[in-house]
Amino acid sequence: MLKGRHLIDPMDLSLQELDSIFDLADKIIANPEKYSEVCKGKILATLFYEPSTRTRLSFEAAMLRLGGSIMGFSSANSSSAAKGESVADTIRTIACYADIAAMRHPKEGAPKVASLSTNMPVINAGDGGHQHPTQTLTDLLTIRSLKKRLNNFTIGFCGDLKFGRTVHSLIKALSRYENIKFVLISPQELRIPDYIRQEVLIKNNIEFIEVEKLEDSINDLDVMYMTRVQKERFFNEADYIRLKDSYILDLKKLENAKKDLNILHPLPRVNEISVEVDNDERACYFKQAKYGMFVRMALIIKLLGVE
Repeated sequence: MLKGRHLIDPMDLSLQELDSIFDLADKIIANPEKYSEVCKGKILATLFYEPSTRTRLSFEAAMLRLGGSIMGFSSANSSSAAKGESVADTIRTIACYADIAAMRHPKEGAPKVASLSTNMPVINAGDGGHQHPTQTLTDLLTIRSLKKRLNNFTIGFCGDLKFGRTVHSLIKALSRYENIKFVLISPQELRIPDYIRQEVLIKNNIEFIEVEKLEDSINDLDVMYMTRVQKERFFNEADYIRLKDSYILDLKKLENAKKDLNILHPLPRVNEISVEVDNDERACYFKQAKYGMFVRMALIIKLLGVE
């Protein structure tokens, strides 16, 4: 049972619980009308302390399509955080008004702190460079829908693997499925954090390689997960400018890639995928955004226990 639970880390959910969410998402996709009022009378609070377009609007669209209502703020400056209010006090207050909350915060661990201060379900909508569990649900549902499985494939992660919380969360989640191989493609400065390398990959005997050139491995991939270099995580602008265009995926680079390759990207895209790729049938990142809304609908239903 997921009713009343928080979702802070993708590993909070067992494989069986993940399957139950994905199965429900499939049912919603097949028959959205059936679920159009299951959250009538319920309120989702979207507490976004840093800018977000897709995640916040995806949560809000999900709740509205379930017949519920939304409230919240889209920046720290438009909340009482600007006056110095703590995350714990904010969530206690919000719990007086809402039934469930989605929180985005620049500080790692902030949603966890919130979850310890309330019985209202709290969903981590991204905390710093740490975790982004609902993007992971989105990515897993997308792969499962496109590949019809979540095992036996090689996935490449390309770009900013150091600060990319979506990458960290998805690697952790996929490490629980059979025969997944990882190709980690990044500049030396943006390699995967050592705790992911040691505690997730090496500890669990997961096969992986780390390379710098995309062209060296693109032909082996079943799924390629592109990420942007995250300007907001750099302390030195000169380093960002030097690294920001390390990888630009274009049709030339895809010439010898597999015909059934699926190209994913958590968005927003900056310059790492050329727009000429958008019309290639292997480009799945906008489908991925839509799957995100459906999987958040399923998650909200499960956490509220209104299925």
